[in-house]
Amino acid sequence: MAKPGTYRPVFSEGAADFLVRLPKRRQREIIAVARKLAEHPFVRSDYRIPDEGGREIEHLMIEDYVFAYWLDHATKEVRIADIEDAT
Repeated sequence: MAKPGTYRPVFSEGAADFLVRLPKRRQREIIAVARKLAEHPFVRSDYRIPDEGGREIEHLMIEDYVFAYWLDHATKEVRIADIEDAT
């Protein structure tokens, strides 16, 4: 359970699809990394790219993955839009 006041990770359909195609060990690694990101949501990302609606999507390489995400401050969620394997 998340600590009060902290953010929690929420996976988009595309990110979830990527996740379920991986072996269980890799799934656990990615979920652990997503939780770390949610614990520190204001870490400086590597770069930003606006989506089709103009929202700035943060891109951060963590371990062997690039996480594309945005922060929903109202719900205290890290909305993970996409995950790419960077290996």
